[in-house]
Order: sequence, then C-alpha cells, then structure tokens
Amino acid sequence: MFNIVSYLLFLGISSYITIDVGRRCYQAGKAYLKYLLHDESLCLTINRILLGSYYLLNLGYIAINLSTWERIDTIDEMVKITAVRTGSITLILCGLHYMNIFTLYFLRKKLTFK
Repeated sequence: MFNIVSYLLFLGISSYITIDVGRRCYQAGKAYLKYLLHDESLCLTINRILLGSYYLLNLGYIAINLSTWERIDTIDEMVKITAVRTGSITLILCGLHYMNIFTLYFLRKKLTFK
C-alpha cells in the first residue's frame, strides 16, 4: 500500500517539475540562444532539440527510478524514499540545465560559423 502511494506522489511531483521546468527553460532559452547565436531559425531548432532531449532523459530516469524502488513498510520510509528520489531528480535537472548553458556558451563561435 505504501509503495503505491509513494509511486503516485513521486510520479505527480516529478512530472510536474519536469514539465514546468522544461516549459520555463524553453521560453527563457529563446532569448539566451538569440543572444549567443544571432540566428532565429538555428535558435528555434536548437531549443526544440534541447526540450525533446530533456523530456526523454527525464522520462527515462523516472522509469528507471520506479523500477528500482525497494519495499516500503512505514509512512516514515515512504516520506524519506519519496523525498530522496524527488530531490535526486531536481538535482539532476539543475546540473543538466547548467551544463547546457555552459556548453552553448563555449560552443557559440562554432555554432554561428563566423
């Protein structure tokens, strides 16, 4: 019983975080990419690729996370395990976001072909 509740909490929270952060990064990323690349169509293409990759990576991580879940016997374990799993997704999203920003910043000259 606790596992099912924990799965539902984890899926709800991680899905909300994934969709909301993806939408926000997609919207804010347009301006950042325009600043770096100065090419409207290239910016839109790169932004869409990043969003698609972001969703695929997160959905895969969420699925793997659910498949390796241990048995939960108490409410304390449920809260602890759900918090740790949700926190790990949040930290991974943060790390990926900053890696993308720095990668695009350092590759901007190669991407613009100038």
